[in-house]
Amino acid sequence: MTRYLMSRLLGLVAVLLVTSFIVFGTVHLAPGDPVSFLLHGRPATPEAVAALRTQYHLDDPLPVQYAKWLGGVLQGDFGRSTQFHQDVGSLIVSRLPGTALLVGYSALLVAVLGVAGGIMAALRPGAVDRTVLLGTGVATATPSFVSAIALVSLFSVQLGWFPGPGGTPEGIGDRLYHLTLPAFALAITFAGLLARVTRSAMLDELGREHVEVARARGVAGGAVVRRHVLRNALGPIVTVGGTMVAGLLISTSIVETAFNVSGIGSLLVQAVTAKDFAVVQAITLLSVAAFVIVNLIVDLLVPVIDPRLSLDGEASR
Repeated sequence: MTRYLMSRLLGLVAVLLVTSFIVFGTVHLAPGDPVSFLLHGRPATPEAVAALRTQYHLDDPLPVQYAKWLGGVLQGDFGRSTQFHQDVGSLIVSRLPGTALLVGYSALLVAVLGVAGGIMAALRPGAVDRTVLLGTGVATATPSFVSAIALVSLFSVQLGWFPGPGGTPEGIGDRLYHLTLPAFALAITFAGLLARVTRSAMLDELGREHVEVARARGVAGGAVVRRHVLRNALGPIVTVGGTMVAGLLISTSIVETAFNVSGIGSLLVQAVTAKDFAVVQAITLLSVAAFVIVNLIVDLLVPVIDPRLSLDGEASR
C-alpha cells in the first residue's frame, strides 16, 4: 500500500512538473515579444519596458525564468494579473467558491441521474432500455452551451421557474437556486455518459455465472442486484465517474460564461481574451493538479469498493 501510494505520488509530481513547464512555455511559444502581451498594445517608455522585463525576468534564459516562476508557485505566488491588477492567487481564491458549488451541484446530478438511468436501462430491457439509450444518446451529443440556451429559453424565459443569467443571490439556498440551470447544463452530457457506462457494467455482471446461481438458489431479485450485480459493477462506474468530476471542472468555462457565473471558468475565458498569461498559467496548472489528484483518489477508492482488485491492478479473484 505504502509503496503503491509513493509511486503514485511520485508520478503525480512528475506530471505536474512536465505540465507546469509546458504551461509556462506557452507564453514564449506565442509569436511576438512577451512584453507586448503584458502591455496589451499600450505605448510604453523604454524605462517601463525595461522594468517589465526585470519584473518578469524576461532577460534570463528560459530554464532560469521557469525555475523562478516555479519557486514562486510553490510558495503560493502565481504572479500578478495584468487585467485585474491584483495577485493571481487572491483572484482565484475569490472566484473558487462559485465554481466549487457549481461543480459539486453538477457532480451530484451526474451521479444520481447517470447511475439511476443506467440501472433502469439494465434491469428493464425493452421500452425503458430503448428510451434511456435514446435519451443518453441525445444528452452525450449535446454541447453544454446548447443545453444552456435550451434550459434558459424553456425554464427561465417561457416558464419563469428559474432565474436567467446574472443576478446576485444571497445565502446558500438562493445560490443553489440560481445555480440549478447552470448545474443541469453542465451535468447533462456527463450524466448521459455515466448512464451508458453504468448500463454496460450492470449488463456485464447480470450475465455472470454467480448471479445465475444466486437466482437459482431463490435469492430475492433485489438482493441479487444489490449484493452481486451493483456492488461488482461499482468499480468501472466509480473510475469513469471520478474522471468526469475532473472534466466538470474543466467544462465550467463555457457554462459559467453562458450564465454569467463569477467563477474560475469565466475568469479563464476573460484571461484568455485579455491575454492575461499569469492567470491562464495558474488556472491551467491548478486544473491539471485537480485532475491528477481526483484520479489518484479514484485509484485508491476502487480496491476498497471492489476487494477483488488489488492496488497493483491485479485481480485477486
